[in-house]
Amino acid sequence: PFATHAAQQSPPPPVQPLPFSHRQHVAAGLQCKNCHEIPEPGDFAGLPATSKCMSCHIEIKKESDAIQRLAGFHKDGKPVPWARVYRIADYVFFSHKEHLARTGATCDTCHGPVQERDVLRKEKETSMAACMDCHRAKNASLACDYCHEQR
Repeated sequence: PFATHAAQQSPPPPVQPLPFSHRQHVAAGLQCKNCHEIPEPGDFAGLPATSKCMSCHIEIKKESDAIQRLAGFHKDGKPVPWARVYRIADYVFFSHKEHLARTGATCDTCHGPVQERDVLRKEKETSMAACMDCHRAKNASLACDYCHEQR
């Protein structure tokens, strides 16, 4: 058996190319799935396309420097080069769709109270030990090949 994970201090937030407040956007009525779509087969939650952002920001705060930079990415057909906050190893299989549907997990189960944050940092541990703790708590499989590719 693996040892349970210890609480760790959150790392500083990564430097982002544009300021973005999840708190402010949630207060405006957006939900996670409005911007972070989970296309089939449902493994990955995406980052929003600039067209999604510009659907509102064509008018809202269009004079701000940040929105003008966003509009520049959009005009050039380039995605915003966001710095990832959460990442799991390439050899780990994780399906957002399965975790949301089967376990009753919500986005904040793994990502923390994002809706309350003006700046994101990694608040929740995504180590093997943290995943194993959750699997134990939810009576999910602890078999190695449940999450890891067979080699």
